[in-house]
Amino acid sequence: MSAGVPVVRIGPRRGSPWRTLREIWQYRDLFAALGTRDLRLRYRQTLLGIAWVVLQPLAAAGIFAFVFGKVAGLPTEGQPYVLFALAGMVAWNFFSTILSRASASLLQNPQLITRVYFPRLILPLSVVPAAIVDLLVTTAACLLIGLVSGRAPTLALLGLPAAALLMGTLALGAGFGAAALAVRYRDVQYVLPVAIQLALYASPVAYSATAVPAAWRTAYDLNPLVAPLELVRWSLLATPFPAWGQIGYSAAVAAGLWIAGVVVFRRAERSFADEI
Repeated sequence: MSAGVPVVRIGPRRGSPWRTLREIWQYRDLFAALGTRDLRLRYRQTLLGIAWVVLQPLAAAGIFAFVFGKVAGLPTEGQPYVLFALAGMVAWNFFSTILSRASASLLQNPQLITRVYFPRLILPLSVVPAAIVDLLVTTAACLLIGLVSGRAPTLALLGLPAAALLMGTLALGAGFGAAALAVRYRDVQYVLPVAIQLALYASPVAYSATAVPAAWRTAYDLNPLVAPLELVRWSLLATPFPAWGQIGYSAAVAAGLWIAGVVVFRRAERSFADEI
């Protein structure tokens, strides 16, 4: 490098979380473009298109209905097992989609990270619009099946956005941290799918939380996904409402996980372009 030649380095600014939020707002057009791109490419060149959004959880609900309903005979709070499991899958797919896609968002966009500067948090955040569309489609399918089964929606449906907010916050908080770690440690992309699969069976998706033995219930309730999953099922099927203490615990964990995820992401952000 010749002496006297000025060098300009472009990188993430240091600052408070509020500065991060302001930067994301300044780049909201990029966020909209990335979110729209994800929606447009999600089911491109597939024969059934967006129908996969419904077929995947419906197929899983059918399998769960046989294994947990017919074979194990677990309780379903008075609901048909397929409908009971489908309501759980509606919530679970929303959570797992955000977490898995957010964690891979940096590795899937190396050309953006190495060529231009923008708040990198926009990449994991941009997976949310497509996940919300999927949630709306699967919720509509679940409500339609419920109507056919003689179960009309109630005012409890108004609680669904709060449950989705809890699930989304938990998923994004974990997704921020996983995305940052995946840039340096590619093992994350192999470990995370296994962890998500284990979490599926450790959460009340295919069964009710009331089916967990009393001796294990305290430890089981440490899972922050228990309350929002039960809240989604209450919203869609009017099953028993989860305890407020459980909801408060999940909200506290979600807030803490979000903050921790942002901190880990921001600390690792300066090295993304070099390591990706």
